[in-house]
Amino acid sequence: MIIDTLDNLSSYVSLNPLFAKVVEFMKANNLNKLEAGKYDIEGKDLFLNIAIAKGKAPDEAVLETHRKMIDIQIPLSGDETYGYTPAANLPEAAYNDEKDITKFGDLPAESYITCHPGMFAVFFPQDGHAPCISFEPEIKKAIFKVSVK
Repeated sequence: MIIDTLDNLSSYVSLNPLFAKVVEFMKANNLNKLEAGKYDIEGKDLFLNIAIAKGKAPDEAVLETHRKMIDIQIPLSGDETYGYTPAANLPEAAYNDEKDITKFGDLPAESYITCHPGMFAVFFPQDGHAPCISFEPEIKKAIFKVSVK
């Protein structure tokens, strides 16, 4: 997991060959002005979801992991808190290959981190994360889905 400010996102391009394309997309587009929906950048290997998500209490947020994709999550309209548990500490659970997701039901996260607009969180396959924790009724956010490669 990485938590940092958007000003430093380019410092992480060496971690995955597609991260540079995320930086390029962000330089060319104002995420706050994009409508909710999916934006293809590099086919199924790199795309952006702009979502309007329901804000959840920590006990409502569900831990999840992905095997094929890395999430770069960026809160746009307000603060977003993420629950975090290393995947190694999570029990076995059913994996949905079509959606590339394993959900862990009512299991609470081990720790929590809050990102403000202007920050981002990167969740790798080894990072269990529970997104959308917010006191706001809904939050606008950007989620770049990046192939592990």
